[in-house]
Amino acid sequence: MAEKKTRTTPGEFIRQVRTESSKVVWPTRQETITTAIFVGIMMVILSLFFLGIDSLFGALVGWLLTLA
Repeated sequence: MAEKKTRTTPGEFIRQVRTESSKVVWPTRQETITTAIFVGIMMVILSLFFLGIDSLFGALVGWLLTLA
């Protein structure tokens, strides 16, 4: 038989949240800037890649439609 769970009081919940949030390690300003730059560069690279793939498939479908 399953054990009955005890309810947590709002005060205990707030204490648990404070305890857990004190364990969070926030990134430094430099880490945040570096990550943002990396994300921006990857976004540009991937958008160009998918533009190329989309253009290639668009041209391929257009060519196939001319054969029909």
